[in-house]
Amino acid sequence: MRSTGTVAELVRRQWGDHRPALKHGPTVLSHHQVVEGAAARAALLADLLPRGGEPHLGVLLDNTPEFPLWLSAAALAGAAVAGINPTRRGPELARDILHTEAPVLITERTHLPLLDGLELPGVRVLVTDTEAYAALLAPYAGARPGDAVVAPVGADSRMLLYFTSGSTGAPKAAICTQGRLAGAGASLAGHFGVRPDDVHYICMPMFHGNAVLADWAPALAAGAAIALRPRFSASAFLDDVRAYGATYFTYVGRAVQYLLATPEHPDDRDHPLRLGFGTEAGAVDAARFRERFGVRLVEGYGSSEGGAAIQRTPGTPPGAIGRAAPADDLAVVDPDSGEERAPARFGPGGRLLNGDEAIGELVNRGPTPFEGYWRNPEADAERARGGWYWTGDLFYRDADGFLYFAGRTDDRLRVDSENLAAATIEHILARWEQAAATAVYAVPDPVTGDQVMAALALRAGAAFDPAAFAAFLRAQPDLGTKMAPRFVRILDRMPVTATNKIHRVALCRAGFRCPGPVWWDRYGDGSYAPLDAEGLAALLARYEEHGRAV
Repeated sequence: MRSTGTVAELVRRQWGDHRPALKHGPTVLSHHQVVEGAAARAALLADLLPRGGEPHLGVLLDNTPEFPLWLSAAALAGAAVAGINPTRRGPELARDILHTEAPVLITERTHLPLLDGLELPGVRVLVTDTEAYAALLAPYAGARPGDAVVAPVGADSRMLLYFTSGSTGAPKAAICTQGRLAGAGASLAGHFGVRPDDVHYICMPMFHGNAVLADWAPALAAGAAIALRPRFSASAFLDDVRAYGATYFTYVGRAVQYLLATPEHPDDRDHPLRLGFGTEAGAVDAARFRERFGVRLVEGYGSSEGGAAIQRTPGTPPGAIGRAAPADDLAVVDPDSGEERAPARFGPGGRLLNGDEAIGELVNRGPTPFEGYWRNPEADAERARGGWYWTGDLFYRDADGFLYFAGRTDDRLRVDSENLAAATIEHILARWEQAAATAVYAVPDPVTGDQVMAALALRAGAAFDPAAFAAFLRAQPDLGTKMAPRFVRILDRMPVTATNKIHRVALCRAGFRCPGPVWWDRYGDGSYAPLDAEGLAALLARYEEHGRAV
């Protein structure tokens, strides 16, 4: 959503507000103190950035007070923050930093080893938790908002460069302007009724768009406080919520599953939290979360680049995300031809009967706020080809226009000439009480197409019972005949990215030739047995016989 306002205006209006605004351990800053700190950093930035260069700064930090302070500083100064992912390493990390063309990198001592040996010509590194940094900042302590700018401040000023996950190539830095960020914050604050006395708990990483667009920005727009957890911790979640008086949080990927996997306690509902907003929790886990913690989870959808949004409205069916936002013309189309897919038809228990006809890529055929990628015209053209915005996500749509998430386009499987979506199967497997986390992905079929492989992380104390698992699969009315996993890998913990999304690339790369127990339904009849050396040899011989490599 675009706005005629700016993030800088939202920051400036906190001046003189002495209510608590930022909480981090024992540290509590008022709104006024946050603006003071941001103004000082904006003035420092104006002196550090070379004239004529890009007004960018890189931020390689955990969720510490310095991160939101530098976001606010960049807004006041007309600069853009490039969030740098601390899970990247070596040449990939250097590539991210240099790609942003940021002459200043803000980091902390814990991340200095990541920079050892990297060639970063022209980049000045400031280390926040040092005496040198405090001394550098001290002369600017009396600055006021607007005293120093590095570029004109307006709705079209670049505010964020935030990287996509990069699961299929080098991460792309999506652009977000002050107007779009301010508009997103105001929209979510209004939609969820955010009040000035609310506290937004930010436990997702702030280098990612979710934490900034869906957590920090609505708090800023409503004059609410934020509380920071340096990195997500399932075991510390409720303690933090209670200590900070948190009322709202956002999540991405498997964070909800990790929270559900923590030991249950009689006081699990004793907290002030009222709402969680995010993606990929799934209907089953959302229901479990509400039953255990008494907190409603709202599943939303908005592409990181801002090109499409789905809103949950009253009457949204179970399993659906919602309908297109009023300004969007969303359609589910064939990724190759662009033809609109057929409406979804459902059988008993909500089983999708025509996935091969209904599942396609979600596109926005109307005007979008997509603002492009930094220095990547090829990616811009691919995302906005033919005048449409292509989300890269699979959906299906019912006859009433409600949209259902079915995974990423990269997560498609083709089994016996039928197209399947990994997310659809994952949502079914999530019902199994023994599973704490599930992931579904393709492995090659020995002859043609794909076979379904599932990775399962079990709940504490659980053991994989192949007969019980097969019985569970047979009892699911919406599990199609091609959906049952032929391979099941048992893991202690699911591999995830820094934003708690399943690391599918790692799972797919390992396939069934991987460490840990793998169970194989050799004949496709539900008779799972361990994939031992003899079975693996026979399986690989079939691949070799048909000239397929794994």
